[in-house]
Amino acid sequence: MANSYFQFKHFRIEQGDCAMKVSTDACVLGAAADVAGAGRLLDVGTGTGLLALMAAQRAPGAHIEAVEIDGAAAAQAAQNVAASAWAARIRVHPLSLAAFAATQPAPFDHILSNPPFFRRSLRSPDAPRTAARHATDDTLSFAALAGFAAGHLAPAGRLTVLLPPPEMREFEQEAARTGLFPRSRLVLRHRPGSKPLRHITGFARGPHPAPAETPLTIHAADESYSAEFRALLREFYLAF
Repeated sequence: MANSYFQFKHFRIEQGDCAMKVSTDACVLGAAADVAGAGRLLDVGTGTGLLALMAAQRAPGAHIEAVEIDGAAAAQAAQNVAASAWAARIRVHPLSLAAFAATQPAPFDHILSNPPFFRRSLRSPDAPRTAARHATDDTLSFAALAGFAAGHLAPAGRLTVLLPPPEMREFEQEAARTGLFPRSRLVLRHRPGSKPLRHITGFARGPHPAPAETPLTIHAADESYSAEFRALLREFYLAF
């Protein structure tokens, strides 16, 4: 059973009421996304509030909106935000992305998302966990996320998304239909030589040459954490 909380260096994530707990790949997304200089930032599907809090720590000038459709998760994210040093800069909205769009938010400099991605696998009997993990038309589809980003990013804004490689290829097709194209890609692996676990891809407006690709392995050959992983998470993980 997962812990009811995850303690970082500068904040604590309570997660007992959230279907999706703190994960290593989400931490990598929060630490690797280029949020420098962002004035307005959106976390879509915030869950525990992890990405919003990591962004607040890394971007001192950013004002952050966090959207979460699951009421229990949104309430816990709001509690995590309120207990942090950045409560004045983060707002949690217990809304679907469509409902949030209807509020006509101002444009964002950066949008972050670790969206549901299982599309064809068997669903869990746990409804909140299914909603958090499966991309469907009644939760958060790839088309809906790409369309929202295209309509709500500032002209030079960036969308950063974490997905497994096959699903990322599908998302790139949806994003291209909206005029958003890959500019950067971090390829996350468990260990040297293993198949890619996740892609963290940055999108921006307009076609672009093949995106710059950066490899990152979580573990070294001896199963210890790799030097690059330690360096990336040093400002967040207590163990580093």
